[in-house]
Amino acid sequence: MDSKRAWLVWGVGVFAYLIAVTQRTSFGVAGLVATDRFGATAAALSAFTVIQLVVYAGLQIPVGVLVDRFGPRIMIATGAALMAVGQLQLAAASSIPAGVVGRIFVGAGDAMTFIAVIRLVPFWFSTRKVPLLTQLTGQLGQFGQLISIAPFAFVLHAAGWSPAFAGLAALGVLACVLAFALVRNAPLGAVSASSQRGLKESMSDLATAWRQPGTRLGMWSHFATQFSGTVFVLTWGYPFLVSGQGLDTGTASVLLSLFVVVGIVCGPFLGSWVGKHPLRRSTMVLAVTFATVAVWAAVLLQSGPSPLWLLVVLVLVLAVGGPASMIAFDFARTFNPSHRVGTATGIVNVGGFFAALVTMYMVGLILDLLNGTGFSPEGLYSLDAFRVAFSFQFIVLGIGIAAVITSRRKVRRTMAERGAVVPPLRVVLADSRRRQQQYKAERRDEKNHRKS
Repeated sequence: MDSKRAWLVWGVGVFAYLIAVTQRTSFGVAGLVATDRFGATAAALSAFTVIQLVVYAGLQIPVGVLVDRFGPRIMIATGAALMAVGQLQLAAASSIPAGVVGRIFVGAGDAMTFIAVIRLVPFWFSTRKVPLLTQLTGQLGQFGQLISIAPFAFVLHAAGWSPAFAGLAALGVLACVLAFALVRNAPLGAVSASSQRGLKESMSDLATAWRQPGTRLGMWSHFATQFSGTVFVLTWGYPFLVSGQGLDTGTASVLLSLFVVVGIVCGPFLGSWVGKHPLRRSTMVLAVTFATVAVWAAVLLQSGPSPLWLLVVLVLVLAVGGPASMIAFDFARTFNPSHRVGTATGIVNVGGFFAALVTMYMVGLILDLLNGTGFSPEGLYSLDAFRVAFSFQFIVLGIGIAAVITSRRKVRRTMAERGAVVPPLRVVLADSRRRQQQYKAERRDEKNHRKS
């Protein structure tokens, strides 16, 4: 563990996840081109990503069970191969049904990647490094968004639809080959728990993981923190910034790139914070969720287009939601034994993506309804229409906040029954202030003593 080989295995896994994120987010910058290519309405356009995420979310629990049973290597390589097939299909597609088939393959392959890479970490690294490396896995993978925002977008507009998506397929093939060649499920000589579990035991683990309150707290934490940024980056952020807010394409691309950079920078800090304050993880989840509510309210209540600084703040807050959602996987790890981590991670990962796909589809549906009723005479993607459509997020955010609070109470009640009492935050803060004041008083007394 913690060897050079461990870093190589993890590095290849992160590269495969980076490519998966590139495949996942590529359609976000291709939305306006896809509208012309397929003659798609807003609802039809959102269906591409929604169906992809339905497949992704629907496969999370089965994939988690399969990862625990067969190990990460096979799942990472198979996922990369499926995404390559999907992008080739999309490159050749000239109709909406054909394009959707491609995105189904992409969603299936994407579903296999992240859980498998996360599963590698506790087998190859010591416990003290796991929270930080979990954050780094999630955030380094977000570099894939930069590939879709910049190089892919350039190829898309310069060379056309088919060459751009064929290039993405080639990246999937590369990830598949590297995974088969270099990734191993566990260090040499270690007995992987996956090799000892049969189908009956795996299904029993699924039921046990779901009954664990910590797993459900992780799922709802992921639900509350991840979906808004995902909706923004994958589908509606670019049209909202360009058509709704009136930004030029270059500025919109910079803001989307900022989303990625901020998430990558914040990830290690949050990972370190979680390692130092494991009993306050849900507090951070709620703080980020309330910040998301506040910044969306500030943007949507503007009488006209928002000032650029406010849009920057919006992107910053949504970007923090990405690393904050990684806290959810730490719940899965700490409340489940090692042989059940993949299954629990799959359950957790369903939360944010289920919320995202519902919100994506509802935003597109509301935009179409408003356009059909004549509410938005300025066009399908007018600012007024976006205000109404994006307000749907407040319903989802409210559900997430209520569920996190409820799940946290159950977790803390279970912990209290085992003798681990979590003191209220106000008590902790008061104690911290008292200790700081005591420390300052001792320093003053020490200085006075030296002077005398």
